Amino acid sequence: MAVRLGELLLREKRISPVQLQEALEHQRTHGGPLGTNLVKLGFVQDEDIALLLSRQYGVPAIALGLFDLDSTIVRLVPAETAVKYQVIAVGRSATALTLAMTDPTNVFAMDDIKFMTGLHVEPVVASESAVREAIARYYGTGAVEADREAGGDLVTRALEEMGSAGDDGLEVVSEADAIATSTLERQSGEAPVIRLVNALMLSAIQRGASDIHLEPYEKELRIRFRIDGVLHRVMAPPLKYRDPITSRIKIMAQMDIAEKRLPQDGRIKARFNDRGQVREIDFRVSCLPTLFGEKIVMRLLDRGQLRLDMTRLGFEARALQRFEAAIRRPWGMVLVTGPTGSGKTNTLYSAISQLNQPGVNILTAEDPVEFNLAGINQVQVKDTIGLTFAAALRSFLRQDPNVILVGEIRDQETAAIAVKAALTGHLVLSTLHTNDAPSTVSRLVNMGIESFLVASSVNLVCAQRLVRRICDHCKTDDIQPPEALIEAGFAPEDLATVQAWRGRGCDRCGGTGYRWRVGLFEVMRTSEAIRSLILEGAPVSELRRQAMTEGMVTLRQSGLQKVREGLTSLDDVVRETVM
Repeated sequence: MAVRLGELLLREKRISPVQLQEALEHQRTHGGPLGTNLVKLGFVQDEDIALLLSRQYGVPAIALGLFDLDSTIVRLVPAETAVKYQVIAVGRSATALTLAMTDPTNVFAMDDIKFMTGLHVEPVVASESAVREAIARYYGTGAVEADREAGGDLVTRALEEMGSAGDDGLEVVSEADAIATSTLERQSGEAPVIRLVNALMLSAIQRGASDIHLEPYEKELRIRFRIDGVLHRVMAPPLKYRDPITSRIKIMAQMDIAEKRLPQDGRIKARFNDRGQVREIDFRVSCLPTLFGEKIVMRLLDRGQLRLDMTRLGFEARALQRFEAAIRRPWGMVLVTGPTGSGKTNTLYSAISQLNQPGVNILTAEDPVEFNLAGINQVQVKDTIGLTFAAALRSFLRQDPNVILVGEIRDQETAAIAVKAALTGHLVLSTLHTNDAPSTVSRLVNMGIESFLVASSVNLVCAQRLVRRICDHCKTDDIQPPEALIEAGFAPEDLATVQAWRGRGCDRCGGTGYRWRVGLFEVMRTSEAIRSLILEGAPVSELRRQAMTEGMVTLRQSGLQKVREGLTSLDDVVRETVM
């Protein structure tokens, strides 16, 4: 701004070339902005500079000394940022922040403050001395140093609480190219917040978290990680960082930071160094307006943790044999059921990875596409433009498919088209939200699918859950009373041979006693006997009884087998399954 201001004053004949040269010499000797030096030398008044800039840029001027500012509005801009850009907040509306600036053309300052506050910035011009005096008055003379230290302490404390080595090496990847974290820091006055968010994401990766939860409450901002299916509190930053952290994440996820009333979804792709190897990981971001701010959940989608080997998922031998036989059939439907977060996507991806051969055309409709798989045609469902599961399925039938994967059967229309595809020579894989395998039949019937169509189209249903795997490095005996074992489902004759285990907690598992998870599976094959029961409209209890007669292992039985094998604890099995 220095040269521009000098040129403006010369053009307006407010100073002479000699005075400008003298002011520049004074500036080189004593430092400070050119305008301040011109005022010190008595060549112009502060108000003259403000009025000149106001006319030049069409921005209103303000005499700060005549106003008592609202300190809560002033503090929307951190002291360090106010000093860095020589600005002070003077007013606020529902969507905009009025900002007194010495340089109303500084777009970097306006962009950064818009990012921090989530408000549009409306600039007004004030003299340099008036802005400096206002900063000293409302922030205090030591405020800048204190705010800088607080920002540094925030990151240091966060790293200590999260046990992270730091945020070095984390890189946010845009759709077109990579944006280094250091570049983002240079573009923002809130480097501590950028470092905190990067450290948070990196710590979640290092600790094997599946989700990051940022939850604003009236008096605190709580941050938790979901690790092995259980939420763990990791830190609670000062409440003043709530909006900057939220805005930072929304910008990274390419959301609208000005929209705070409606839910939004976005995605962040990050690249980081893992013991010398560069890895990429996606964060699926969901933003939900709550009473005290926007709650953000970031789901980590790590291709490195995607297990495509079905033998490692946790299937019992006979259940795996039945599942693989069903997906090898040329047509029919295979359904995987369970609640959100039960590993259904991993199971389906494992299945289509086995089927992925040069001679097979595989099409998937997903919401969202969680992992990109080579050789498979994946479609992202977008309800807002009419690209629903049903619409995608209709198009798939004209694409000469062999295998169709539908991310979820949500409605009668999708179910009807999926059944039609399964009955006309296609293998259809999909998911449903049901409690167990037999109840999937009644769920389809309740959605409006005729019983004879369900009986004809469904080859197999696999219900699943995930339980925590006991840490191998701190595994120890878990003495359980006989009553607890029998109540869980063990037979009295099993008590002499059953040994329960638990984890003591160690450095490798973060003190939890568990590390990673293993699946429990309930696989119901649609045999001729079960088809007859479906056609008769038999209740779920009869379907379950017949399936167990034919060798189906229930979720509880699968869990008890994992207890016998020392893979998980009895408590986890009892919590995740029913008798």
